[in-house]
Amino acid sequence: MYIIENANILKDRKLTTCSLLISEERITKIQTSFNHYRVMKMNVEPFIMTPSFVLFNSKIPYKESFQELKNYLIDQFLKKGGTTLFTYVDVSYENELTEKFKKIKTALVGCPVDFIIGIRIPIRLITPSLMRICKKEKIPAIFVELEDPGQLENVPWGWIREAIFPFNSPLIPIISSYQKKEARAVLSKWKGIMVKEKIPAIYEEIEENQPLPATVLNKVGLFPQKASLMQGTELSYNLYLKGREINNVDEVNLFHYHGDRLVVTVHKGKIVRTGAKVLFKPGYGEHVKVRTPSYFSL
Repeated sequence: MYIIENANILKDRKLTTCSLLISEERITKIQTSFNHYRVMKMNVEPFIMTPSFVLFNSKIPYKESFQELKNYLIDQFLKKGGTTLFTYVDVSYENELTEKFKKIKTALVGCPVDFIIGIRIPIRLITPSLMRICKKEKIPAIFVELEDPGQLENVPWGWIREAIFPFNSPLIPIISSYQKKEARAVLSKWKGIMVKEKIPAIYEEIEENQPLPATVLNKVGLFPQKASLMQGTELSYNLYLKGREINNVDEVNLFHYHGDRLVVTVHKGKIVRTGAKVLFKPGYGEHVKVRTPSYFSL
């Protein structure tokens, strides 16, 4: 048991100073101070603390050599303060889902960061039977390619809603490249149908390689399990050197523009990056099992 003192935690562009009581790599209590505790104390007053990031990346080279995968994860995750990877596997036919899902899970077993895996499907695969397989496999996110949004009208949404329930994996839109000009109209149609049919969904595309906001994390069932510093959560955080030029910024700005100030990343209580040095721990990451997407209302 130990205490992290004078933590300047960044949330919603505001810094809150508090102390965290840590036990068994989890935050057991947060309050202004713990003056009466006789345990080891760590003062982090010179830093800004954020939760470590969950980053969405669909280009993970999991079919390449372990060395390539290792270098990619160091550069794209650990050096940037990311300790959880969110990706998907492409599924073109219903009968290949289970096998492909198993393959990517196995390929990521030596991963140093935690990972969560969704699937990517064409509209024609939005069927009750596929939704039932997703529910059985506990797949937390279903990315849908909106190549022909007109097809959305033909989906039996009432049956889909029943088949997804109660696990409620959200459907997430992907706009094909040739439709980018009509993206607004396509997403507006998508949202209209999702809201009208009461389907669990995200209404915008998820941006690659940037910290996922709490609303998306909640929809896929990762909040507050990941990317949060709350009582009861795992101890995963980043420390940035404080400075006048990084006042009034949010986590996304810190991630994009102040990576040079990131000095420490801790993942589940263990330091995985200090200064420019990354401590690569193969197999330390684990497949995050989502109990229920959209469990917390934000």
